[in-house]
Amino acid sequence: MQPLCSTNVSISANDERFDGLLRLIGRHFALTAVLVTGTGSARRILASSALGELQRAQIVEAEDASETLHPGPGQQTSPPGSSPQLIAHYPLASQGRRLGALYLLDSRPRELDAGQRQALQDFATLALDLLTREADDAQQRHEIAALRESERRMALAIAGSGTGIWDRNVATGEIHYSSGWKALLGYAEHEIGNRIEESYTRVHPADLDYVRATIQAHLDQRTAAYEVEHRLRCRDGQYKWVCSRGKVVERDKQGRPLRMIGTTTDITAMRRLSEQVQQSVALMTDLTNEIPGMVFQYRRQAGGASAFTYVSAGAQAVCGLSAMQLMEDAQALANIVHPDDRQAFIDSFARSAEDLLPWHLEFRVQVPGREITWCQGEARPRREENGSVTWYGFLTDVTERKQIEAELQAFATTDFLTQLANRRHFMRQLEAELARLQRNPEQSAAILMFDLDYFKTINDRWGHNVGDQALRHFAGILRSQLRKTDTAGRLGGEEFAVVLSEANLDKAMHFATRIQQELARAAIQHAGESIYLAVSVGISLLDAGDASVEAALSRSDIALYCAKRGGRNRIEHH
Repeated sequence: MQPLCSTNVSISANDERFDGLLRLIGRHFALTAVLVTGTGSARRILASSALGELQRAQIVEAEDASETLHPGPGQQTSPPGSSPQLIAHYPLASQGRRLGALYLLDSRPRELDAGQRQALQDFATLALDLLTREADDAQQRHEIAALRESERRMALAIAGSGTGIWDRNVATGEIHYSSGWKALLGYAEHEIGNRIEESYTRVHPADLDYVRATIQAHLDQRTAAYEVEHRLRCRDGQYKWVCSRGKVVERDKQGRPLRMIGTTTDITAMRRLSEQVQQSVALMTDLTNEIPGMVFQYRRQAGGASAFTYVSAGAQAVCGLSAMQLMEDAQALANIVHPDDRQAFIDSFARSAEDLLPWHLEFRVQVPGREITWCQGEARPRREENGSVTWYGFLTDVTERKQIEAELQAFATTDFLTQLANRRHFMRQLEAELARLQRNPEQSAAILMFDLDYFKTINDRWGHNVGDQALRHFAGILRSQLRKTDTAGRLGGEEFAVVLSEANLDKAMHFATRIQQELARAAIQHAGESIYLAVSVGISLLDAGDASVEAALSRSDIALYCAKRGGRNRIEHH
C-alpha cells in the first residue's frame, strides 16, 4: 500500500498518523484502496502499489461519485465501468456535523462479516477523531490569521490616528509606552522612562492636580473609565493638548487595581479649532449683546410651531423680556405687542414666510409697569430644507425717534399758538374730505369759516398778549365741540375754518350756534376784567361736484363777509 493524494490536500492531511491509520485499515481488510474524504477539506486515498495509474484515477472517480452510493457498512455497490469496487462506506459525523466519510475499495466484490463491520466502526471512530482534530486545527489557523489581520489593521489605524498606547502596572508604578506614544511627543524609544512619577513631570503644572484626581477617581471605582483632556510637554519643550483615556483591566480579590491600559490622542489641532470657534462665538455674542437692540434668530416650522433659537441680551432693554424668556416661549413677544398692532405683527410674519420677502414692521409693545415702547423690526427670511423658515433679524427701540417724528409732524401740521391745524394741513384734510365725497356722492359735509369780531380792538386796548390769549381761548372752544371725524384749522390772523364730516346745513348751523353760545358764556379774565368775544360765521356745503376745495371755501368766505356786513356776531350760509 502507498498513499495517493489528490491535488487539493492540505499540508496537515499528510500527517503520518493519518497515513498510518490508512495503512492499518488496508492491511486489516486486505483492500486494494482505502478512501477518506473531508467536507471542505482534503481527500485522502491509500491504494495498493499493484494498481496502475488508470485504476488510481478510477478510485478518485469512485470517490467523486460516492455521494450517490448507499452509505451503509456491508453494502456493495459497483458503479458501472468502475474498478476497484466499493465494498463498504461509513459516514464520519460528530455532534450532527458531517466531517467526511470512510470508503473501503477492493478489486473484487465481497461482503464484510459482523466482526469486520465492528472493526470498520472502530477504525471510523479513529478516523473521525483525526478529522475532528484537523478541522479544529484548521479553524484555529483561520482564527489566528483573522486575528493577526485585525491586529494589523488596528495597528495601521492607531498609527495614522495620532494615538499612542500605554500600559500601567498600578502596583509597581511601572508604565510602558508604545513607540507611537513616544513619537507623539517627539521622543525616541530610549528617551522615556517607565516610571509613573516621571510621566507626571511631563503634565502641564496647571493640569497636574486635575489629571491625578481623575485617575484616582477611576482607580477607586468612582468612575467607569478614565478620560481627561490636558497638556503634555514634548521633547522640544512645547506643550501639546492630548486626550487620555484608560481603564483598569485587572484587580485583585479585594478590588485593588493591578493593571490599567489606555490611549493618548493628540487633539492639539482640534483644541485650537475649538478655541477659535469659542472666540468667534464669544466675539459674536459680545457684539450682539453690546448693540443697543435685540439680535434674534426666529424659526417657524412647516406645521406652524415657532421658536426663537437665538436672542441677544438686548431683549431686556427693548421689550422688557429676557433672552431666556423669549427662547422658552416665542408667544411671549406677541403677548406684549399693543392690541392695536398685534394682528399686523402676526400677519407680517405670515406674509414674509409665504413670499420670502424681508420682514419690516414698526409696532408698539406694552410691558406692565413701563411706558409704551415703539419697536422697529427688520429681518430676512430663509427657507430651510425641511420646509421651515428662519429669520435673521434685529429689533430696536425707536420710541425717541417716533416722538421726534410726531413732534416734527405736529410742527409741520399744527399752528403753534392755537394747536389747531395750520392752513396747509387744514387744506390737505379738506381735500381728503372732498375725495371721500367724490367716492360717495350721497354723503355730505359742511365748511364753516369763523372770524373773531373786533379782534383789532382787543389788541389795541389790552395788547397782543391778550390777543393771543383770545385766539387760544377761541381755539379751545372749537376743539371742545369737534368730533373725531371733524377738523378745525387757523387760516391766518383771527380767521378759522372747520370742516364737519357727514353734516348738512342744519347740523352746521347748530354747530356755529353752540360756538357763539360758548363764547358768550365763557369770558377771558384779564386784570380783574371779563372780556367777552364774539364771532361771525359763514357756512357752505362741500359738494362732490366741486372742482376744487377752493371753490367751496370761497362760498364760505362770501357767507362770512355777509355776516360781517350784517352787523357781526351773525351766522350766514351760502
